[in-house]
Amino acid sequence: MTRTAIAAALAAIILTAPALAAPAPAADDPRIAALKAEAVAGVAARAKQAQVINDMVFSFGELAFQEVETSKYLTGVLEKAGFTVTRGVAGLPTGWTAKWTQGSGGPVIALGSDIDCIPKASQKPGVPTRDPIVPGAPGHGEGHNSGQALNIVAALALKDLMAKHKIAGTLVLWPGVAEELVAGKAYMVRDKVFDGVDATIFTHVADNLSVSYGQPDGTGNVSVRYRFHGSSAHSAGKPWVGRSALDAVELMNVGWNFRREHLRPEQRSHYVITDGGDQPNVVPSEASVWYFFREQSFDAIAANFAIGNKMADAAAMMTDTTVDRDIIGTAAPQYFNKPMAEAAAANIAAVGLPQWDAADQALARAVQVSIKSDKQDGLATTIEGLKPPKDKPESGGSDDIGDISWTMPTITIRYPANIPGLPGHNWANAIAMATPIAHKGIIAGAKVEAMTLVDLLMKPELLVAAKAWFKDVQTKDQKYRPVLSATDKPQIQINADKMAEFRPAMAKFYYDPAKYGTYLEQLGIKWPSVPVGK
Repeated sequence: MTRTAIAAALAAIILTAPALAAPAPAADDPRIAALKAEAVAGVAARAKQAQVINDMVFSFGELAFQEVETSKYLTGVLEKAGFTVTRGVAGLPTGWTAKWTQGSGGPVIALGSDIDCIPKASQKPGVPTRDPIVPGAPGHGEGHNSGQALNIVAALALKDLMAKHKIAGTLVLWPGVAEELVAGKAYMVRDKVFDGVDATIFTHVADNLSVSYGQPDGTGNVSVRYRFHGSSAHSAGKPWVGRSALDAVELMNVGWNFRREHLRPEQRSHYVITDGGDQPNVVPSEASVWYFFREQSFDAIAANFAIGNKMADAAAMMTDTTVDRDIIGTAAPQYFNKPMAEAAAANIAAVGLPQWDAADQALARAVQVSIKSDKQDGLATTIEGLKPPKDKPESGGSDDIGDISWTMPTITIRYPANIPGLPGHNWANAIAMATPIAHKGIIAGAKVEAMTLVDLLMKPELLVAAKAWFKDVQTKDQKYRPVLSATDKPQIQINADKMAEFRPAMAKFYYDPAKYGTYLEQLGIKWPSVPVGK
């Protein structure tokens, strides 16, 4: 195909895109347009590979820190494709980087996406009602099975392009380990895994195709476990001899709950008692509670963390116990790069949303009705595009991509692999994630990412502008404030017992692409599983 034909193909993509919420961006020069069209074609040619990767990771369904099969599989795919893999980075057994270099090696662009899943979210894909594959087992109730499929096919398309046209640069792929605990990326930053990287593109599952800059809705977070130590005694015979660690946990929780009224409305905080003792007739000598302290700025996060520590110390004093704490993870407030976001937004406008068919929409509406969502009009048909920052971002969830965003120019591309109106962190969010809905959304996102990589590699002025905005706007008056100390270690033992319990049963359902075209086919699920047009 000639460059003129390739440019015409890209123009056809733009002209056939769905209705947009923003005006069309200025066109690229012919050479850039031709390279982007070639990158898009490279992604499209790998649609089957993306489906297989997505469905395979979905079938593994591994919890935070235990993404063993997932990482083994993904690194195998990348090594076979010629990437150099480094495993076990930053003390994370399931952490890795995969690097490929062309020519002089610069610029260096990192591509990341999360890989862990949610407890008790096992769910058959494509089935709009509760139907676990393995009852009680974890599953991809957030959709983290999809992002690495997107990144890999985009990277492979760029690798071919860079080799063919002798475009210098380095691609570095990496996984978000234990993101649900915000317990991986800050360790990677602390241990300099990203040293030498010029910019990061992160991808995250969503129900539309969008990008933003500045501080988005959401919070930063400190994830910390408090361990109280007392002494045991017979609960009926001599309870006065004992010192109850569980009493300390409960007093801390009561104190925190009373304090909530006097905290900023923007804060979010939650806890679970991870050890409440062994049996009622023994005064608990050990007990622990796990807190998430969320806020919207470095100062506010630190302030709430300090209050939590004070509550723990006070509870220990009241019960004559002692307390220590383990930082499990931390997430800085997210902050994204404007020049990079603008470039990605232009590519989103060119690619547009997937062309959903009647089966896709029927399943989406059936799920929305099944869970009694307040949104029951199916999949998005109007693109969101670029999202400028709000004057006052709303509170909400956390993502430890925030730590990376304060160390280099970073954006998150959100891609439409899931259904609008779902609760999040729920079995219902797993329903679409190994169906044509996810497969189409991944390809749309991969096209945007591949085109944005062309921008970063071929437009030196874009990377200059991104770094200038990072230096002169984002970090002019505030800097990254890490919470981790040099001695904090990843809590890699978390979830080991749960995966040991469920993995043997789950392994019987691992996807076998040599025998089955899709995971739906392997599970014997007809697509769509609901009447079309209903």
